[in-house]
Amino acid sequence: MTAINENNNSQYKVLLVEDEESVAKLMLYNFKKAGYQYEWAENGLEGYLLAKSFNPDIIVSDIMMPEFDGYELRKKILDDPKLKQIPFIFLTAKGDENDILEGYDLNVEDYIVKTSGTRIILAKIAALLKTAQKEREKAVNEVHQAANSMGAKVVPDESPNFEGFSINHWHVPFQNVPGGDFIDYFKVDDDNLIVVLGDIMGKKWGAWYFAVAYAGYVRSAIRMILDSDHVVSPATILNKVNSAIYKDERISDVFITLSIISINRKTNTIKYSGAGDLPLIHKSESVKSIKSNGILIGFGEIGNYENCEVQLKSGESVYLITDGIPETRCTNGEFFGEGRLKEIIGTLEHSDDTLEKIKTEFISSTENKFEDDISIIAIKAN
Repeated sequence: MTAINENNNSQYKVLLVEDEESVAKLMLYNFKKAGYQYEWAENGLEGYLLAKSFNPDIIVSDIMMPEFDGYELRKKILDDPKLKQIPFIFLTAKGDENDILEGYDLNVEDYIVKTSGTRIILAKIAALLKTAQKEREKAVNEVHQAANSMGAKVVPDESPNFEGFSINHWHVPFQNVPGGDFIDYFKVDDDNLIVVLGDIMGKKWGAWYFAVAYAGYVRSAIRMILDSDHVVSPATILNKVNSAIYKDERISDVFITLSIISINRKTNTIKYSGAGDLPLIHKSESVKSIKSNGILIGFGEIGNYENCEVQLKSGESVYLITDGIPETRCTNGEFFGEGRLKEIIGTLEHSDDTLEKIKTEFISSTENKFEDDISIIAIKAN
């Protein structure tokens, strides 16, 4: 019998996709007894949506389900950059060789016949989680070694000084590993500054492992564009970066969300353009979102990025974020959410620090337990 250590298992999340209620209840009872966090979906479509919100460490799915079966679920998971690395087990009442081979053709980690018994299922889950943890630890060590050897950083230690504006950022890498998010600032001349916030698609370990290199690639591309063309148009920069990445076979299958702002201190205007990113949040007399319709960097050859222009009056501010803040769960199980962030921003007074209250509320609501990189940039007109 496999020994289960509940203290160790409590850090892991298991998603069960099973249409038979009696089977599901038995398995969930044993997941609870083993100490796992868990969620249950009754069909493949519900399972896919839960996987996106719950972000499990492993997925256990039945195959034979009405309307949206396990094979369809697995294909959806594989097509999703944020989910495809999650270990996947097929659970079925059938032991037919063709079914098993079809499952392995979809790159599942294991295949369990329901008659194997709960202890076998728990043992398989424990083994896969242990293997994944070892791979993560190895990746973490390699990322730290690579970053240290190159002296590389994905986020600058300090925000830049730029006359007429207060610029601050807050960045917390998930589990202290140089991550998928990156921040950079480029001073074009005395009057113009470029602000960049990016997120490598692919959660956690996969994104982290390559983040330093990809961030460096994007930085170099932006620097070359600024040096050669002297452009201060975020949309132009995005279009050129997108074209370069799409045509580069080495990284053409890596997608990046990217937000770029140009600040002109003479006119007190900012121009914003985004690629697959979350909306820019603008605080004036009210708080509103400015959404870009640009596609992910590298997703298509033509990005059709456009600029949005905002005139910032004294005391007004704008905020750029990646998905770590809105998609982190609070202690009550709900997502922190973009709406809650906007509510906090709306309470800020002219004299308040642009980020301190946001940090305090976020840390308090989540008990300082984050599920992804946390990145936010605040730009305020003085």
